[in-house]
Order: sequence, then C-alpha cells, then structure tokens
Amino acid sequence: MTEENSTNSLFKDGLQLRCPAKLNLFLHIVGQRSDGYHLLQSVFQLIDWCDILTLKRIPENEIRRINPIHGVPPEHDLVVRAAHLLKDFCQTEQGVEIDLTKTIPMGAGLGGGSSDAACTLIGLNQLWDLKLDTPTLSQLGLKLGADVPFFLYGQNAFVEGIGEQIRAIPLQTQDFVVIFPNKGIATAQIFQSPELTRDHAPITIDDFLASPSAFRSNDCQAVAVQKCPEVKQVLDWIAEVVPNAAPCMSGSGSSVFSALDPKTDSAKLENLLQNLPKGWIGRIVRGLNKNPAYNLISSE
Repeated sequence: MTEENSTNSLFKDGLQLRCPAKLNLFLHIVGQRSDGYHLLQSVFQLIDWCDILTLKRIPENEIRRINPIHGVPPEHDLVVRAAHLLKDFCQTEQGVEIDLTKTIPMGAGLGGGSSDAACTLIGLNQLWDLKLDTPTLSQLGLKLGADVPFFLYGQNAFVEGIGEQIRAIPLQTQDFVVIFPNKGIATAQIFQSPELTRDHAPITIDDFLASPSAFRSNDCQAVAVQKCPEVKQVLDWIAEVVPNAAPCMSGSGSSVFSALDPKTDSAKLENLLQNLPKGWIGRIVRGLNKNPAYNLISSE
C-alpha cells in the first residue's frame, strides 16, 4: 500500500499524518520584484518520502512540543510556529501536544519543513474543528514559507509567482532516485548571489506537458555547485550509475534526483545506495498524485 492511499491514523483525541516531500521537476527564475522576492516557475511533484506528524489534544491551553529537533529552537520550529499561528488566528483556547518524526533531510530542497507546517495546519484544523477552508489556511501558510500553500493545495502543481500561484497538473506516476549529500545550502545564499539567472523565458503548462524532459533544469543549480561542491559530486554519481539519467537539483538544493527508467534494476540501485559516500542519504521514491493528508483538507 502506498503512502498516498493509506489512511491517516486516527486515535482518541488525536491523529497522525504523513508529511510528504516534493521535487522541483524544473525551476526557472523568470524575474525579480521590487521588494526583492524572486518570480519563479516550477512543477512540484509530491513523493512518498514522508515525515510523521502526531497531534494529540490536551486539556491545557498550550502548544506542547515533545521530542524537539536537536539544535532547532521553538521559535524556528515550523510545526510550533504553525500551531501558534492557527491558535492565535482562531482565538481558540484548545491545546495540542506535537510530536514529529523527521526522515526528510533538512536543508535539502525537498520541502520537508514546509510540508510539516502545512500538515500541522491541516491536522489542527481537523482536531480543533475550526472548519477553515483551504484558501484561508493557505493565506496563513504563506506567512510560514513560500512552499507551504503548495502542500496545503495537496496536488502536484505548476507553480508561479513567488510560489502562491498554484494550478493542478497531471503527472505520470514514476520512480525517482534522490540523493542528499548531507550538506545543506541556505536559500538566501542562492537567491542573493549575483551569478543567479533571473531572466529565464517563461513557459506555459502546455509547453511542459508537451515535452516534460525538455524542461529538466534548475536555475539555482549552477550557483549551488559553486557554493557546495558536494552537489556536483552527486550529479556526477547519478550520471555514472543510473541508466539514461538526467540528474537535476531540487529547489535551492542540495538534493539531486533523476527519474528512473522502468527498466532500471532497482535491486542493483538499492545496493549502490547502501554504499554511498559517508554521510550521503539516498532513496528510491515514487511520485504521488496527492498529499496523503488530502482527505482532511477543507474544500473551498
């Protein structure tokens, strides 16, 4: 059973949600606003690499975080920030205990933190019976990060603007190899670089659907390779060992992925992934059509 089709775990006074990662099948920077925000185009593909979020209702009027992530203070913890944001917005006196099991690497360009924040909003909307619709949750989510509205939208999407213009896009279900070299890149480092391409010619959804492989590029990748040589090492590793690979970095890095040919020897590739350079994290993942928490998302 896939992550997408499995039901969310419900228990007395609580629920458990799978928070999926995403891949940027391409990422173009097409301009920059006067306020400094970059304008982008991208296709976001959900994948079955998931964190596990557990929310439990408590009688106390507080947000209680258990098993916090080492080195991440509460004010930077996106699930805590999301819970406080929703609680303050709705002026509810309900409380929650939050536990998060991280498997998606941080600083990898896979959207793990944004997904965790989105699922916190989705889960608490259900747990606290707030009945907020998706547009309202998305407006709140945008305060936490540009990718949060995508995860609230819950479907693979063609994304534009600063990440707030989201349109569903049909994608073929396929497998990918994803490798994180265990060294993250600060997004600000990429987007503040004078070497970043900011004038990529815009494309349309029809352009992408007509030839998806023609747009497997990332405007952040060249800068990331300069800032983090490990990105180039992963690109080279995938190109060498994966048949017909077209490796590409996801987001602002530093994870690299490649779609897998259906004829790929998965057992052989899994064995290679068990013997990656020290510290690297690699997985074979499958694309999802919907966020596993989709059935909890309020319709407009």
